[in-house]
Amino acid sequence: MNLKPVTKKIIWLFAIGQLGWSLMSAILTNFIESFYQPDDVSVSEGMIYFIPQGRVILGVFTVIGGIYALGRVFDAITDPWIGNLSDKSRNPKGRRIPFMKKAAIPLALITIMVYICPAPGNPVAAKLGTNGIINGIWVLVMMLLFYLFMTIYCTPYNALIAELSRDEKTLANISTAISFTFIFGSALGYMAPTIWSAITPMVGSRVWAMRIVFIIMALIAMACCLIPTLTIKEMDYVEVHPTEGNAFHSLAKCFSNREFRIFVVSDICYWIGITMFQTGLLHYVTVLMKLPESFSSILYIAMTFLSVVCYVPVNLLMQKFAKKKMVVFAFLGMCLVFLITGLSGFFHVPGIVSGILVVIFAAFPMATLGIIPQTIVADIAKSDYIVTGENHDGMFFAARTFSMKMGQSLSILLFTSLGTISVATGLGYRIAAFCAIAFCLLGAVILHFYNEAKVQGILKNGFKE
Repeated sequence: MNLKPVTKKIIWLFAIGQLGWSLMSAILTNFIESFYQPDDVSVSEGMIYFIPQGRVILGVFTVIGGIYALGRVFDAITDPWIGNLSDKSRNPKGRRIPFMKKAAIPLALITIMVYICPAPGNPVAAKLGTNGIINGIWVLVMMLLFYLFMTIYCTPYNALIAELSRDEKTLANISTAISFTFIFGSALGYMAPTIWSAITPMVGSRVWAMRIVFIIMALIAMACCLIPTLTIKEMDYVEVHPTEGNAFHSLAKCFSNREFRIFVVSDICYWIGITMFQTGLLHYVTVLMKLPESFSSILYIAMTFLSVVCYVPVNLLMQKFAKKKMVVFAFLGMCLVFLITGLSGFFHVPGIVSGILVVIFAAFPMATLGIIPQTIVADIAKSDYIVTGENHDGMFFAARTFSMKMGQSLSILLFTSLGTISVATGLGYRIAAFCAIAFCLLGAVILHFYNEAKVQGILKNGFKE
């Protein structure tokens, strides 16, 4: 079968899809906690309560933390199912893009509906009553639907990374492109506080100013998600070999790979740490650094810009150093970022100084962790195919996404609970930052046992054949 070359144009058309889903992920992940569990600063600026507040689930977890975690667990469970359906698909238009095309529009609409509750809120949490229960059920249902359609889009999308990468150079180019669009989408999402702060006086409601921003961003994200599905003919670039067997059999095959198991456990630790940072950034800025909430946008965009500047050196360093070593170094770099964040406001250091230090020290680790982990999964998937003769690309990336979601669900449970500790002083937010350090350190230690030399040896022998 004569396949067309994967040109830079195709790579960037493909990467735009990641911009779309990363923007929708940012809308939900970064602001779901601050929208439904607002801090005192937000309430003083007009935010209201929609669901019950405090640690009301078993006296340990918050309602929004429980909803988010349950959504992520549901999401993680559906990953292998969707990955298996995609791997087995015999659609004449391809195994991946048809799934993505069906998911893009529902995903955007549900992203919007997560933030539009059917029952009114109240400035006083204790007066929510039945409205709080109705809204809580609504948010739970919308979250489950959001993660279902996110999985239907993202799992096939991630599987295409390995399938479009016919050599190491193409893999590096794709990983760099999708890392750029991922971080750009995330940065665009972090512009939301600046925009809603600017339009709140015109709208007359902080809640609706936030909703308007989310609606506009979700529609932009939907258009981006549709671009690769409408411009790339999968069968022109991918040689399709549908697999057999059920999801659990396929998932078991992936986890029978020792190197993949080590990577996944390390990845879970990383996602716990980074999600605590991303979810709490708005609180870190306003409560710990004592800066206006619009600075959260400025800090994240600055981190994004410097991170993109680091893409070229990261790619060059990938040619000279082991990927594992670079990821471990990035983990340690993020630990420093979390340490600066947790200590913000101490030692008479101005908040703006802490913010600048976070931007500077986060840039290179963010670039590294945005590019390299995807290439490690692709390496493991390709080496596994060479050894076993079975192509489970979709399931490998589904399992990696599973680790991300499990890490995020554990993180949001911890963060929302810790965030209720001494809200006025920000003690809980500091504890969360220090917990993030511990998890990233653990992830670095676990990744040390990943045998990269073995995987690369299999790939070299396989490519020669």
